[in-house]
Amino acid sequence: MKKMELLAPAGNMDKLKMAFLYGADAVYLGGKMFGLRAFSDNFSNEELEEAVQYAHSIGKKIHVTVNIFPHNDDLTGLPEYLRFLDSIHVDALLIADPGIFRMAREIVPHMAIHISTQANTTNWSTVQFWHDLGASRVVMAREVSLNDVAEIHRRVPDIELEGFIHGAMCISYSGRCLLSNYFTENRDSNRGQCVQCCRFKYNVVEEKRPGQYFPVVEDERGTYIFNSKDLCLLPYLPDLYKAGLSSLKIEGRMKSIHYVATVVKVYREAFDAYERDPEHFTVQEEWLKELEKISHRPYTKGFSVSQPTEDDQVYSQSSNTQTHDFIGLVQDYDATHHIAWVEQRNHFKVGQTVEFLQPKGKLVTVTLEKLCDADGNPVEAARHAQERIGIYMDTPLEPYSMMRREVK
Repeated sequence: MKKMELLAPAGNMDKLKMAFLYGADAVYLGGKMFGLRAFSDNFSNEELEEAVQYAHSIGKKIHVTVNIFPHNDDLTGLPEYLRFLDSIHVDALLIADPGIFRMAREIVPHMAIHISTQANTTNWSTVQFWHDLGASRVVMAREVSLNDVAEIHRRVPDIELEGFIHGAMCISYSGRCLLSNYFTENRDSNRGQCVQCCRFKYNVVEEKRPGQYFPVVEDERGTYIFNSKDLCLLPYLPDLYKAGLSSLKIEGRMKSIHYVATVVKVYREAFDAYERDPEHFTVQEEWLKELEKISHRPYTKGFSVSQPTEDDQVYSQSSNTQTHDFIGLVQDYDATHHIAWVEQRNHFKVGQTVEFLQPKGKLVTVTLEKLCDADGNPVEAARHAQERIGIYMDTPLEPYSMMRREVK
């Protein structure tokens, strides 16, 4: 069986390293220009070079987004940027605009080009078009069903297909949203400045009745016209393999390291389990529970299995939910004194029951019995942001384990 690529988001260097530690095969990220997440931290040129060197040193890959829809002014500096990405040996460029594609093929003709989901590729003929022009991979539009993916793969077998498996869903056509331009001062979602206005609360106002707000559905608090649930295709993993996809992608360059680590580990374990024994593969309940612990909206299967209905929109509430809070990051474990040293990320204290999600090992649950500060002095609680706290415990922990507490 061909190994599926697990592709994770990396909004900054910390998230990149966590994604790789928890099992991603590759990450996609953006530089300071030409990408669609202008409000993510993103990577300077120096950080991009560091990221590529780090990834290649551990056998991983870096895909860089160059997927804005540029206006004339946006093209300034693009040739130099493409040459720079080539010089640091980026593994692939993620492109949506035909003009940028043309420039890339002329300036860095040997670089791998992946066609972004923003290009709205929904059929085999368009995939063939991109293949004939030299693209090595096409990211399917979110509207494409798995049946259609399978047909595309059958008709155009010599190009890789990539699809989303988890994360937020753009409500406009494959993310080509215009609302942000109108609701803000020229913050163009198609040039990287999306404010996610599809997740705002909305009411309808009739032009001759100013001040009177009418809900579109029966809800006295108003409605959430565009409010999509989050995508989760874990239950359909065998179907994704059978459809002919080569890479499965997690959305979330602006999400937390807790989100990235948790989602990546769940899908890493699921991919490995399926590839070991596809005939007896089952979705583990513990994986589904893990996906409830991160900040998310209720989950949907999107367009993959059937057409979405009103059940795939969120009308009752607009905020994310999660069952656990991220409260600490393990730095190291002192086996001599049985102390796990943790960088505090949220308040915790003696007597609380916490758990540790490890990059490779099993989930560890303990009740905190004894804490100390960085100097070894006993403390009852970790009250200060990012302070170094020692937790006395017999179970060794891997560095970069995520410490969590159930939300009460």
